[in-house]
Parts: sequence; C-alpha cells; structure tokens
Amino acid sequence: MGFVYAGRGVAYCIARERNMRIHLTFTAYMFGFLTVFDFFKVSKTEYAVLIALCALVMSLEAVNTAIERAVDQTSRETSELARVAKDTAAGAVLIAAAASVICGIVILWQPDAFRAMFEYYKSHLGIFAILIISIIFSLFFIFHGKTRQSNEKKAESDNK
Repeated sequence: MGFVYAGRGVAYCIARERNMRIHLTFTAYMFGFLTVFDFFKVSKTEYAVLIALCALVMSLEAVNTAIERAVDQTSRETSELARVAKDTAAGAVLIAAAASVICGIVILWQPDAFRAMFEYYKSHLGIFAILIISIIFSLFFIFHGKTRQSNEKKAESDNK
C-alpha cells in the first residue's frame, strides 16, 4: 500500500503544483534530447548525476508541498514561524534547482552538440514543427493545471 500512497502524493504534486510541472517538463526535454537524439556526449556517471539532481529537485518540491500543506492545516492565521517554515522549504528547492542548473550547464555545455541540433532541425523541418507543438502542449500542461490557490478559493466559496 505504501507505493499507492506515494503515487498519490506524486500525482497530487503534479496536478496541483506548477513548479513540479515545470521541473518535470524540463527533465523530460533534457532526457529526451539526451536519449532520442545522440547530439550530446555524456558519460554514464554524468547521466547518473543528472538523474540524481532531477530526482533531488522534484523530491524537495514534494517535501516543500507537504510542509506548506501541513503549515496551512495547522494555522489559518499569518504567523512568522509559519512563514519561516514555508520560505525555508521553498529555499531548499531553490538551492537544489540552482545547483542542478549549474551542473547541467557544466555537463551539457557542448557547443558542437548545439550546432548539430541546429543543423538537424534546419534540415528536418517536420521534426522541428513537432518540437514546437510539443513545447506548446508543455506550456499548456505547466500553466493550465490545478493550483493550490484555485483549489483554496473554490473550497472557501463552497464553505460560504
């Protein structure tokens, strides 16, 4: 049953946390470019580091969500300690995300790979169009999911 509960937690974060959807989308594109196309030269160790960093950021986003919900549940009033707890949890995600971006740049900064990608998409306009369409769908996924604020407003209006 633990996997079911964990799966529900992950699904909750994806459905209601825009930042989780952003992390998930960037992770999918990065690994898509690394596995589908052979533009980048990445060792197994570098690949493992990228996986671990993406998992760390998304895990911290889930912990941040849990802390925010727990704090919101225990206190409806604005409290300095509640603010500190929520801000600190969000700061942990920010630190991990910034470190992940820096490591990603260090590992994936390969100008030849970017040139090869440009040339590939220039000569395969149909695949480039699919990429653009996927980006549009990704933006819809990121910005049109449920948010905690919209759910709270709906709950407040239902209670009135």
